[in-house]
Amino acid sequence: MVRNSALACVAIVTLTAFVSLDAQRRGGGPPGGAGGGGRRGTVERVTVHGKALEGNLEGDAVDREVSIYLPPSYAADTARRYPVVYLLHGYGARDNAFIADVGRLAESVDRLSSSQGFSEPIVVTPNAFTLHGGSMYSSSPTTGDWEKFVAEDLVSYVDSHYRTLTARMSRGLAGHSAGGYGALRIGMKRADLFSTLYVMSACCAAPVTAPEILPFAGAAEAIKTREQAEAASRQPGGVSFGLALAAAWSPSPSKAPLFVDLPVASGAARPDVLSRWTANATLSMVDQYAANLKRYYAVAIDVGTRDQLLGSNRQLHEALVRLKVAHYYEEYDGDHMDKIGERLERNVIPFFSTYLVAPANPSSPQIKD
Repeated sequence: MVRNSALACVAIVTLTAFVSLDAQRRGGGPPGGAGGGGRRGTVERVTVHGKALEGNLEGDAVDREVSIYLPPSYAADTARRYPVVYLLHGYGARDNAFIADVGRLAESVDRLSSSQGFSEPIVVTPNAFTLHGGSMYSSSPTTGDWEKFVAEDLVSYVDSHYRTLTARMSRGLAGHSAGGYGALRIGMKRADLFSTLYVMSACCAAPVTAPEILPFAGAAEAIKTREQAEAASRQPGGVSFGLALAAAWSPSPSKAPLFVDLPVASGAARPDVLSRWTANATLSMVDQYAANLKRYYAVAIDVGTRDQLLGSNRQLHEALVRLKVAHYYEEYDGDHMDKIGERLERNVIPFFSTYLVAPANPSSPQIKD
């Protein structure tokens, strides 16, 4: 079994960030779908105000870019309403991650739309990039309440601006890496809003230990100013990731300018801060939220057999088995990054097509939760 470690997470998120940055330099893919068969959806990029992010101590933008994929039939079939998949990107990425960086989401769903029995979804990805490269989709005075932003501000905006099916049985949540962590974290708490959950190669499942945290948290001690933090975030890696975790999980509103408590001081571990990080590991949370997870209509977890997070995802699977939370679990031949686009098209989007409720036509009986 691959050992869960902070160092493995650092290597993975560093790769994720560099893949994202490289794709942005290349300009990414086309803004709309380019799938075959002449049926093409569109991608709209909108700005959503995050009331839940107001007053965040990092000074991160509260108006967030959001990429929204609308399926091929959306423009023409104006009486039709659609299920929605909220798809969360990983650390170091932005809202175009699945469209232009690590996948070609629009083209993939366009291709699927012509398949018999396929239920077309709207797919929504918010930009969760922060001062240190990622919010971890957590609730913190330093970064803002990202749990509430996704579950309330974002869902409310999408439901009020697009023809969505607003019952929870027609709303799904998914994510990759840090986005997989975010999907599980938010999903565990908001089973009142989401009915279907897909977690891809989630990071941050198992608690880290002092020996694992010291190499990169120690380096973060050298970051004393916002300017230094901004410079570090332009070279994604362990230092910024450590600061991102601290901003999300051990905020300290009295400690300007970064407003964090690091789990290390003068090169020595701080057990009090490490305990706060441990509390935010999903394996530390699943028992508390088992009843909520059992409310889900469908849950899936997948991870590559060459992914350094394989071990912790296996532990997550084993925990759900122990808690008798029904779920689908798969290990596939791949590493952390190489199969994301393929998995989205072959597994993730079809999963939601199968399990999210979508009436065949507007005259179908009203969905009741």
